[in-house]
Amino acid sequence: MQARWAVGLMTGTVLDGNIDVALLRTDGVSVESFGQYALKPYDETTKQLLIEALEQAQSWQFSPEEPAVFAEAEARLTLAQAAAVQALVNEAGLSMQDIEAVGFHGQTVLHRAPTAGARGATRQLGDGALMARTLGCTVVHDFRRADVMAGGQGAPLSAIYHQALLASLGADSSTAVLNLGGVANLTWTDHDGSLIAFDTGPANAPLNDFITRLGLGEMDRNGELAAAGTVDEERLQQLLQHPYLVQAWPKSLDRNDFTASMADGLTAEDGAALLTAFTAAAVGKALDLLPERPSKLIVCGGGRHNPTLMQALCRRAAPMCERAEMQGWRGDAIEAECFAFLAMRALQGLPLSFPSTTGVGRPMSGGVISQPDH
Repeated sequence: MQARWAVGLMTGTVLDGNIDVALLRTDGVSVESFGQYALKPYDETTKQLLIEALEQAQSWQFSPEEPAVFAEAEARLTLAQAAAVQALVNEAGLSMQDIEAVGFHGQTVLHRAPTAGARGATRQLGDGALMARTLGCTVVHDFRRADVMAGGQGAPLSAIYHQALLASLGADSSTAVLNLGGVANLTWTDHDGSLIAFDTGPANAPLNDFITRLGLGEMDRNGELAAAGTVDEERLQQLLQHPYLVQAWPKSLDRNDFTASMADGLTAEDGAALLTAFTAAAVGKALDLLPERPSKLIVCGGGRHNPTLMQALCRRAAPMCERAEMQGWRGDAIEAECFAFLAMRALQGLPLSFPSTTGVGRPMSGGVISQPDH
């Protein structure tokens, strides 16, 4: 396939109220060029519906009857994200006829990793058929279900895109990619093409929830609270005994597997300091699980904007931690770009997940393809 324009969409579990939307020119194997990127905010009604859907998902737990809020939230977010795609394409001076496919991740409301003898489960809100009809364009969606149904973790799916980005730099096994969203995930590859990826632990979700519950905003902006606090090292070491952190890869997390309760009873400053240190130290433990411990992390995702977290990573994980922009990448756009890349792979039946990334039995493609006339 020739390189064509694709659009990728992502809204993470951190629920910052924004739609990440990015243009990428790619053949699904390598990246020819980066296109326009934007954050398009949800309206307040849609944002509140998504928050309610996430809350109700915790009691739903994949029972047969879904909460009624899912359908309403799904329709609203689909139309909001379709509008974001159309706006970005217009801003880039293109038309929908120039777009080969839209990669529509949707909003994860619940993700359960497989256990011994039991498959996992995953639910992303997003109506790909509705988006295809609305935009008049091919839409690839529901990226995780096929992997989960085949016994995989369903996450992380970003590994094959991270590998393409690392290849464009000529990077070797001393460098890994770390994404800091609601959950943190790591991608490592070597000169033989081995590809390993897994969730390391929490990233922004527990810290943001902690700050929100205290009524101090939606995040520890610029890491200011954590910088003013003191890490309770004894409590941190207790938290680091969590069995997930030494579990062999592949492995994945739901945003609520590690929560703000880790900082219960602490002041805002000390709680923020503890949660920030825990995220970084969990990454450090994850690096110990790799065949070769990388000395450099290229950091993408919203967490890279937190200088206190970046400093903690250098102290507790790897000696060199660089923001993605230092490599000419767009750190805020990478997850959205990833789903543009995965959409182009899905159209060709190329694998999206692998035994060493999600634990699926064999490399496999995924995603549901919706055409505008169906």
